[in-house]
Amino acid sequence: MPAPADSPFLSENQTGTVYIRIAIPELKIQKCLQFELDDTVWQAKQRVLAAFSKDLRDSLNYGLYLPPVNGRAGKFLDEERFLKEYPLQGPIGFLEFKYKRRVYKVMQINPRKLKQLHTKTQLKNFLEQVRNGNLDKVVKLTNKGLDPNFHDPDSGETPLTMAVTLSRDKCREMIMSIVSGGAHIDFRNKQGLTPMHQAAIRGNLEAIRALLDLGASPDYKDYRNLTPLYYCVSNDTNAMCVETLLHERAVIGTHDEQGWFEIHQACRYGRVQHLEHLLYYGGDMDVQNASGNTPLHVCSVNNQESCARVLLFRGANKEILNYNNQTPYQVCMVANNHDLADMIKNYRTEDVVPFREIPKYSDRRKLTTMPSTIRNLVRCRSDPRLNLSMLEEQFIKSGMSNHSLPNSEHDNGSYTLSREYNSDSPRSLSISSSSSGPVLSNDQGFYEGRSDGSYFPGQIQDSQIRRAGSMGNLIGDTVTLNRNTLAALVQQQSHGGVQTTGDKPSQAK
Repeated sequence: MPAPADSPFLSENQTGTVYIRIAIPELKIQKCLQFELDDTVWQAKQRVLAAFSKDLRDSLNYGLYLPPVNGRAGKFLDEERFLKEYPLQGPIGFLEFKYKRRVYKVMQINPRKLKQLHTKTQLKNFLEQVRNGNLDKVVKLTNKGLDPNFHDPDSGETPLTMAVTLSRDKCREMIMSIVSGGAHIDFRNKQGLTPMHQAAIRGNLEAIRALLDLGASPDYKDYRNLTPLYYCVSNDTNAMCVETLLHERAVIGTHDEQGWFEIHQACRYGRVQHLEHLLYYGGDMDVQNASGNTPLHVCSVNNQESCARVLLFRGANKEILNYNNQTPYQVCMVANNHDLADMIKNYRTEDVVPFREIPKYSDRRKLTTMPSTIRNLVRCRSDPRLNLSMLEEQFIKSGMSNHSLPNSEHDNGSYTLSREYNSDSPRSLSISSSSSGPVLSNDQGFYEGRSDGSYFPGQIQDSQIRRAGSMGNLIGDTVTLNRNTLAALVQQQSHGGVQTTGDKPSQAK
């Protein structure tokens, strides 16, 4: 419902709808539109673009602008926040919809001199300084009042999308300086990509961290509604980029026009580390694309044995049919991938090993609602005994992380048993003295334990069982994680080093 007439501002806890008068100064028109208060600014922006019949050039770089009011400076609304988080005055709010330019707040600049700063020659010179990493000259030009929100006429890139491609030792300071000089952190290049998208495509971890530190969202959308996480998994990038985005609450579940999700892309290209991170943070391992193919089907047609082994190990359903009525095993046979077909056929449900901990997230981002990823997975995959309120509390409070600490400051404490460990459980694996202790990384990815820069637990420890694709049983018994890790198991099985008999695998002699 609309805001009460006696309320000067919208309440953040308000639900329902609100009327907002939208003005487009460029077109000299206004229109009153109705919005859901639970809509994000991005969703509201799409409504505005659909409501005005006249095409706007470079429309993705238009934004909803809150004019100055009651002594507050005007600002563009963050596209990944909710409308109800902004103070819209009166029963009918007012916003402008205009192209994202630098907002000059306190600078006293002569308009004539400002115009001289924005000649083609000056803008070209500014791009050249960014490309060469000349920080001092970039700062000098922005201090004079140059607006860094523009496109290179040749490449279509912006100064900020150029900055994220610089080397690790230069990109962070350059990004900070350009944003401090008035660049909008979500200003898109001619291809519709934000700086965060571009950093994810390049796999520039330092640039991703710098943008996140400046308040960028990990969930910005491009013109195809794809997120940085999707591009990060789809390109040959460092797996730490994926983990960093997920740790900052990036939403899993973006798909392209063919219904391919992030997890499909990871399996398509055999990116085991990326896949394991997606599963750890709640990715649905049985999600189907537009052809009905699950990630296991994708592994089957592309002969990605390592990814298939991870999916089966974490509990993927190997009996799901695609829209051609084929199981992953049948797809393997059609594609002549007989070794993988044998592995899928012979994999037993008792060999499935769940994750042992709830994911931990950064606490620097405000959590407004429980992510749909978690809600969906809790509904379709979790233990029926799961206490959802406990899960929400765990998710909200899980942000106490070591994201900004050096590796030496991660938790490396020792842990004790909460009860006697039963190695005969069908959900356990046998261990040897060589397979216990801290777990690092190998070519099969980061699994249980930690590696340099990883957020996984630092030592073998007490933890609660949960299955990949669900958020786990928070009220069940806990067991100590004294078992072979997935990394070791994949390594050993690929060399014929583990033989499974009965309910548990045993170390080959």
